[in-house]
This record gives sequence, structure tokens and C-alpha cells, in this order.
Amino acid sequence: MKPIRVAIVGCGRISDLHVLGYRDRDDARIVAVCDTDGGRAQAKAREWGVERVYTDYRQVLEDPEIDLVELLVPHDLHAPMTVAACRAGKHVSVQKPMALTAAEADQMITAAQEAGVVLRVYENFVFYPPHVRAKEMIEAGEIGEPQMIRIHVSTGKSDTAWEVPLSAWAWRFNEEQCGGGPFVFDHGYHLFSLAYYLMGPVERVAAWIDRSPVVEPVYVDAPAVMMVQFKASRRYGVMDFAHTPNLVMDSRYYADDDRVEVIGDKGVIFVNRCTARTVDLPPLMLFRDGKTTAIPVDRFEWDDSFIDCTRHLIAVLTGGGQPVLDGPTGKAVLQFTLAALISSRTGREVRPDEVQ
Repeated sequence: MKPIRVAIVGCGRISDLHVLGYRDRDDARIVAVCDTDGGRAQAKAREWGVERVYTDYRQVLEDPEIDLVELLVPHDLHAPMTVAACRAGKHVSVQKPMALTAAEADQMITAAQEAGVVLRVYENFVFYPPHVRAKEMIEAGEIGEPQMIRIHVSTGKSDTAWEVPLSAWAWRFNEEQCGGGPFVFDHGYHLFSLAYYLMGPVERVAAWIDRSPVVEPVYVDAPAVMMVQFKASRRYGVMDFAHTPNLVMDSRYYADDDRVEVIGDKGVIFVNRCTARTVDLPPLMLFRDGKTTAIPVDRFEWDDSFIDCTRHLIAVLTGGGQPVLDGPTGKAVLQFTLAALISSRTGREVRPDEVQ
């Protein structure tokens, strides 16, 4: 069986993590890179040992030696580039958020179905090993019936964090390109995906989103808070985003403090870290029967989530089945995300299923 031949489209900072899952594999390998910045594409090709370098996405789609495209591009390009890839007979792994609107998501889903190719949203948070173990614990009944999830994120600063060029941030403050703010719509898709993964589909959302200045006239969409009612009986959630630029963190990646708490009727699960090391506690803990216990997890670095996310897609393409975030699931999470934006803007509860 031939290996899956992959093109990385978009060679920005995050591409370094997408490559990890393809290393030392016989069933998948990167055969091409594409970026409108030819110098950046050439540099990544040399670093990764890739021979084919493109600066025009159309060249990627015309290459018969490419089976799968990994789209690491600005949000406004997700839908048109996905549709074009599907029509060219390529499988697609598209970065989150899936699209700017539910209508765009429908176009992507239809294009994949008509072409008979796999479409999945690349969402690494649902593959972070402590999150995966937490889901296993919930399904095993270790906290009883889950009733509440609390998810927190704030962004700080770190001397050890990634250096991200201004060009990688600038488009995220252009709403036509990014579709929403960098907290709730962009990074928030991770958290909405995680809430959906751990607690199931969503019935309704109420949200309040404020603004905080970064450098005039640039603002971020925080502080913000969402209240969520899930479709499962007696199951709710709270998600909050804080703008804390002076909060010092230890991180090899982004300086983000991501934490999760799932409360059941007989126990509580805590996931205390993800992108950065913040609170000085074990990555995963269980409170039950009056005791707090650290739950062993062998892998808990953020890059582990990227490795497992990529390996999952390879397994689907080689062995069959559906990706964890296939097109319809990715659309449901997008509607969840958009519902929060609409709720904040209109001052009313919003049902994600009604978001078009």
C-alpha cells in the first residue's frame, strides 16, 4: 500500500507542530509544501526534507502525487480552498475554525461528499492526552453523571514562549479575514470543540463579550463569559476568557492558561494545564470520596495533541472510519461558536441549531 502523500499548505509558525505526526512513518509522508512566501516555503522544505515547493495553491491541486492537503491558512480561505481541494479529489484537513459561516461549512461538507473524499477539522485539543483520559473517565462513570463543565483561558507572557511574527497576528484582527475576535472565535473554537467532545451537543448559549485594548486601535474580545445548556438532560457549562497580558507563564508555545473542570454527581475531574504550565498541580486530577488524586498520564505536552491528531487522520485514511471532527461535527461546533457571538451582539439566548 502506498503511503498517503501530504502537502502542507501554509508554512507559518503552527506548521512546525503539524509536521510532528508524520515523522518516521511508512504510511504517510509530506511530499510538498506551499506558501505564497516562496522564501518561507523553501526554508520549511529544506528543514523537513521535502523536494516539491509551490507558491500557488492551484499547483498543489494539479499535482497527481498529492492525496491530502493540510490547510494552515487564514480563516477566510478555509471554505474556498477546501471546496477546491475536494473537487480536485484531495482529502482535506483544515485548521479550525472550520469556516466563517454555517453556510460555508455546508458547502465544504457537500463538496467532500460529492467527491468521495475525507474532510476533517484539525482540532488538537480533543487529542490532548489529559483531555482524552478525562473523557474516558467520564464515560466509565468515575464522576457519576456529569452536570457541569467549566473551561477557562487567559493569555499572558512568557520569556520561553514562541516568537510569533507580526504577520501571523495582523490578519487575526481583520474581521473579514478572521471572522471574529482572536479570543472567542479563533482560540475559542478549541474550547467549544472540547466542551462538545466532553459534554455533547449544545441546546442554547448566552454570552457576554467585552473588549480590551492591546495597542490602539487594536482590541481583543475579552473579558468574556458564556453560559451553555447542553442537549443532554441536566447538563450545563460556563466558559470564560480573560485578557491578562501581564500574567507570567512558563510555556514552550503560546502563553495561554487553559484549564478544565468537569463536575459530576459523585466526583470532579480537573485538567490543570495544556498549552502552558500555569498552576503548580498535576496535569490531571480526580476528586472523589473526599480525596483528591493525581491521575497518571504518560504524555501531557501540547505537541502530543498535534501528534495524536495527525495520527488519527492517518488511521482513518488507511483503515476507514470517520474523523473525530468530521464535516458535520465541525459545523456543529462552528454553530456553537457563532451562537456565542450572536448572543453577545443581540443580548439574547441563541440556539446553535438555528445559526445559518
